[in-house]
Amino acid sequence: MTAGPTDETRLREEIAEVGASLHARGYTSGTSGNISARLADGWLITPTDACLGRLDPARLAKVTADGEWTSGDAPSKTLGLHRAIYAGNAGAQCVLHTHSTHLVALTLVGAYSEDAVLPPITPYQVMKIGRVPLIPYARPGSPVVAGQVSALACDVRGVLLERLGPVVWSSSVTRAGAALEELEETARLWLMREPRPARLTDAQVHELEMAFGVRW
Repeated sequence: MTAGPTDETRLREEIAEVGASLHARGYTSGTSGNISARLADGWLITPTDACLGRLDPARLAKVTADGEWTSGDAPSKTLGLHRAIYAGNAGAQCVLHTHSTHLVALTLVGAYSEDAVLPPITPYQVMKIGRVPLIPYARPGSPVVAGQVSALACDVRGVLLERLGPVVWSSSVTRAGAALEELEETARLWLMREPRPARLTDAQVHELEMAFGVRW
């Protein structure tokens, strides 16, 4: 059963609102970044080369479950990556990708590790986004990356694409936006300190996992 007109209209508005919020905070610039959301019969996704700060809800691309573009402006070239994440995680309702400055910078100076681009340094980082692995560089839209990320989609809530920025997914557009913001701000904290901040201990991380039902 497809989403009703009111539900889809509200989802379109939410995508535009979150895009404007991310743009206003400097988490995306120019025409970089993209947002998609799951429908019962496909997806909505931001158009190719669209500015997230000036999205028109009515012009978002609508795509069927088979990947056919049916309305709105032409979909983002990262549609394949978004579809791969949805295929890998049935609970994902939104996928969000930006070229956030501090996270891209982190890949240039060296991530903490391939398995976790940042160590756990704040409780909300653990609670809101968790461990984020690094995906080696490939051109934007590469099907190789889509396959790599799809394989991780049930194990983590986001990845960092080398030189391109974060991709996060969540149960709503608003939650995905909040997770992206938490990740970018954690990268900023990490990069602005020298020596680097000490990580939370394993016991502290475990306590957060038990108390809030999250997984590092």
